[in-house]
Amino acid sequence: MYRVVSLSLIFFLVAIASGLAQRMDNKKIEKIFEKESIRVEGEPGAWMAYFNDHILLVITDERNNRMRVFTPIVEEEAANAVQISRMLKANFHSALDAKYGVYEGFIVSVYTHPLRELTEGQLLDAMSQVAKLAETYGSTYSSTDLIFGGEEEEEKEEGKQLEKRS
Repeated sequence: MYRVVSLSLIFFLVAIASGLAQRMDNKKIEKIFEKESIRVEGEPGAWMAYFNDHILLVITDERNNRMRVFTPIVEEEAANAVQISRMLKANFHSALDAKYGVYEGFIVSVYTHPLRELTEGQLLDAMSQVAKLAETYGSTYSSTDLIFGGEEEEEKEEGKQLEKRS
């Protein structure tokens, strides 16, 4: 019994220590940008980051523990029904952590996360997925090379759409 209590106490203390050490904030994000040589403009909590040939907006709200990375892709009115359908399906199958959305008249790729719990790796991965999702709009609609099923369904749907147009 003493061993079980000791192990439980150790796990509890490790969890607390890692939680306290984590605590992402605007200062840590700026240090990550600097360390990774990511050029940014703006001020803490509202950056425009130049990342992989994309301009990403990185917005944080420290008080409400939120962060968002996004980039505009095309004007909303330029998207047709097939593209919108593909985006919605991609949000389930191939967009992974980044998603498609609409913001102020633009289709965007966006990633949201609680700020304090965010890790450096998650921030960099978020930026990569947002950029990749924007790049693949109109083709694979994917934020990484990993796809959770659905490819066959998408191919069938595309075939149906083509038949309707003929």
